Amino acid sequence: MPDNQLKKYDVAVIGGGIVGLAMAYTAAQKGQSVVLFERHPEAIGASIRNFGLIWPVGQAPDKLDRALRARAVWQELQQKAGFWAAQTGSLHLAYHADEMAVIAEFAETASQHGYTVEVLSPDATLRHSAWVRPAGLQGALYSKTEINVDPRQAITAIHRYLRETMGVVIQYNSVIAAVDYPRLHAGAHTWEAERIFVCTGADFETLYPEIFAASGITKCKLQMLRTPPQSAGWSLGPSLCAGLTLQHYDAFAQCASLQPLKRRFEQEMPEYLAWGIHVLVSQTATGEITLGDSHEYGLHLSPFDQKHLNDRILEYLHTFTQLPDYQIAETWHGIYPKLKGATEFIAHPSPGVTIVNGLSGAGMTMSFGLAQEIVEGKL
Repeated sequence: MPDNQLKKYDVAVIGGGIVGLAMAYTAAQKGQSVVLFERHPEAIGASIRNFGLIWPVGQAPDKLDRALRARAVWQELQQKAGFWAAQTGSLHLAYHADEMAVIAEFAETASQHGYTVEVLSPDATLRHSAWVRPAGLQGALYSKTEINVDPRQAITAIHRYLRETMGVVIQYNSVIAAVDYPRLHAGAHTWEAERIFVCTGADFETLYPEIFAASGITKCKLQMLRTPPQSAGWSLGPSLCAGLTLQHYDAFAQCASLQPLKRRFEQEMPEYLAWGIHVLVSQTATGEITLGDSHEYGLHLSPFDQKHLNDRILEYLHTFTQLPDYQIAETWHGIYPKLKGATEFIAHPSPGVTIVNGLSGAGMTMSFGLAQEIVEGKL
């Protein structure tokens, strides 16, 4: 095609992170021609800087179906795109009576909402995972639905699958600086599409800044760590977390027993609450352990990480794990969009253009399910 000939597609997606990939995959599955624009030579944002956890158990009951549909897409893509994924489930570990009270209350009605969970005794918990600290363990909530992927590997593999198998045209090193529906402009180049999806993550500045400013959306910086590969053949098994995580996810928000737990944390762990620290433990494709994280909110976040936050993460990690190797090989931070009180931000700045943003740290868990609803016109 001559360079000056206008390139036309059914769908254009701006952003090559997990939200953009979900939109592109869903549209391409329906036989639509798709072009995707990624401003870098590869995706380097929040989508490769997370735990790689598909985490349905943490989602509110009214969003669980979306998470489970997204989980099914991850299972499909694992087979099609050939990346590592471990369907290991998760353990929420309890070392205090108030933590067990939240777990027990949640489990009483969990099946009515579609969660697949079980309350375990200490002995049963240790049979599920050899890496749980036994001293003081009172029990755990075991969920079967969580899947662990290595985000650095998986995102790259999905990009490749979309390009090579599904026929999605991916324009790397392309910054869409203006949208004038149905046209998109990057420098001297112009494309045209019937539907345009703006999935730019934490970049609020390039496109539609007034809409983002009016939305109340902000940014969240999280700090994370990773160990070297553990010994050959080592497997974490279920992804692990503990009491602090019970107050982080919406699934547990309606538990009356959560309030006494929060009051204890306020008294005993104020720094953890001030920085939104809770600790998840996941595995990578080559056996590293990914750890984190903290939550710092604002539109002007420091580019520099704070050692004391990583120290608090590691201190809490030691209270519920006995891992083979606690050395730290890498530290980093990610930044994602956050809209308080909402699970996504959807806007239509003009006919044919849809902004999809604000998944608030649940992009890996929710994007594919959300994309189905948007492409099918349900949102």
